[in-house]
Amino acid sequence: MARKVILDVDPGVSDALAICLALAHPDLEVVAVTATGGNVAPRQASRNVQAIIEHLDPPRWPRIGVADEEQPLRTDGRELWGVDGLCGATLGIAELHQQHPALKVISEEIRNDPGGVTLIAGGPLHNIAAAFQLDPELALQVGHLMIVGGTLNGPGDVSPAAEFNMYCDAEAAQRVFRSHATTTLLPLDVTSRAALTYELLSNLPSEASSMGRLLRAILPGAFQAYRQRLGLESMYAAEAVAVMAAARPELIVTEALPCDVETEGMLTYGATVIDRRPRTFDRPNMDVAIDVDAAEVVSGILRGLRDSF
Repeated sequence: MARKVILDVDPGVSDALAICLALAHPDLEVVAVTATGGNVAPRQASRNVQAIIEHLDPPRWPRIGVADEEQPLRTDGRELWGVDGLCGATLGIAELHQQHPALKVISEEIRNDPGGVTLIAGGPLHNIAAAFQLDPELALQVGHLMIVGGTLNGPGDVSPAAEFNMYCDAEAAQRVFRSHATTTLLPLDVTSRAALTYELLSNLPSEASSMGRLLRAILPGAFQAYRQRLGLESMYAAEAVAVMAAARPELIVTEALPCDVETEGMLTYGATVIDRRPRTFDRPNMDVAIDVDAAEVVSGILRGLRDSF
């Protein structure tokens, strides 16, 4: 039986790749894709989610949730992904007569199947924090919350201490970390071990397919951005790693640890604080990925996209 998932994302090419992979994966049923600001402003994130799903036109459409346009953000990802988040790809959309807030969609889908939905948080945690605050019991109804972000041992990517998703809204992240949801954290310095190389471009679906056309529109610009801005001959796709981990949990090694997020430090705002001391009085509140089967994750991503609908 397919595992039900919600993707809460801020597309971003890597998020778009994760949406493609999740919709094509035979072991996953994507019941909703919700937008959050992060890589791009909330309105653009909502547009990108709709455009990606419309372009893919999957056999079974997930529900779409639009971002909160009042969402606070301390930074964005335009320097890497461009002003539209998709490296300049032109994706048209139809105007929706009814738009449902991401907060509402997340809450309803979890309530419809208590304990049966995996929620993958690929962007800042504003929507999830708001949903848990509005309905405090909702965190206990989530089957599994997978948070993409933070760091285990490495430096941050937007500051010496903080990873992007945590830095965008550390207050929201802290509230989610302190919730009672069954949670797995996928830190940047672990997911980046499964980096995607140019091999991906030669393993795409046929250009005759909607997914093949979409990936050909967005991926070359993403690889170019990683090379020009970060000096890398590969790209990170942490959200796609999370999708693979949701489908095949054995691909990651986790350790139960106490985790929190710094919200006050002038130099450390957004830092993920993971207590790995041999003896601590703090109780573990989530599983943290400490290793990943990088070769099998990358192979699974390539295979999943190539064999798509």
